[in-house]
This record gives sequence, structure tokens and C-alpha cells, in this order.
Amino acid sequence: MMSRSPLSNLDNSKETPNLENQEFRRVYKNLDQLILILLILVLPLFGMIYLYQSSGEITWNLPELPLFVGQLLYGSGIGLLFAQFLLFRKRMKVVSQDDELLAKLKIYANATRERYLMLFVIALICSVGLLFFGSAIYNVIFAVALFFFSVAKPTPERIKKLLKLNKEDAEIIRLASRPD
Repeated sequence: MMSRSPLSNLDNSKETPNLENQEFRRVYKNLDQLILILLILVLPLFGMIYLYQSSGEITWNLPELPLFVGQLLYGSGIGLLFAQFLLFRKRMKVVSQDDELLAKLKIYANATRERYLMLFVIALICSVGLLFFGSAIYNVIFAVALFFFSVAKPTPERIKKLLKLNKEDAEIIRLASRPD
């Protein structure tokens, strides 16, 4: 006779999952929804501005801003790109100090949330910069931000690697990431 795994609570819909398993699922789902919402907001905005700049036919009669404002915008965009990367790495070092999986996942979720909010701000900065200045540097910064949007997306495999999880904990995360 096979013994039942504690993981079966996540996978078996006939049994009531315990509160901790629901918490894993809630943390993962909230993080995933936030990332999706941020992408849905930023992609059309930047895309419209990019198309506006590319066409050259439509004029919105925008005021001309001083050059230092453009330099400030792309400087802050580049600075925030580095900051989001370094802050995320710093937060991940804290994870190794905790043994409990749920605590690790919450630290990871908070660090990822901060990272994606910074990437969202970077995308907004690029949109404003491109609208007012039309410089290609904003396209490059936006492309790098999109790279981080896609590469840093939380997946069970990425979480397993970053949190250095054992097989059992990795399976809990994998099951929590599955749709209901």
C-alpha cells in the first residue's frame, strides 16, 4: 500500500486543501496577475507612442522640453534598470537565511513585485521620453525592460533555482502554479 504524500492536498480536488497550500497558490496567483496587468498597461501605451513617432504625420503640438529633461529621463531609466537588477539580487540573498518555504516564497514574491513595479516605471519613463524627444535610446531602454519582463517572469523552475529548493518544495511550488 502506497503512503499518501503531503503534496496530494494540492493535487486532489476531493480533499480540502490545507490553508498553507491555499496560501502558496494565492501568493503565486497574485504575483502572476500583477505582472500580466502591468504588461497590459505598458505595451499598448508605448506601442501607440512608438507608432506616433514613427509615422511623423500626426502632430499633437507638444511643448518642447529642455534637453536636460530628456537626459534626466533616459538617465533615470538606465539607473532604474540597474537598480531593479541589483535590488532583486540583494533580496534573493535574504531568502537563504529562512528555512520555511512559505516565508521564502513571500520574500521572493515581494522582491519580484518590486522589480516589476520598477520595470513598469521604466516603461512609463521611456514612453514619455519617446513622446517628447523621439530619441532611439528610449526604444533601447524599453527593449531591455521588456527583456527583464519576460526573463524574470516567475515560473516554478525559476523559483526552484532562485530559492534553491529541494524536490519536495519544488513540487509544492509547481502544483501551486497550476491553474485551478
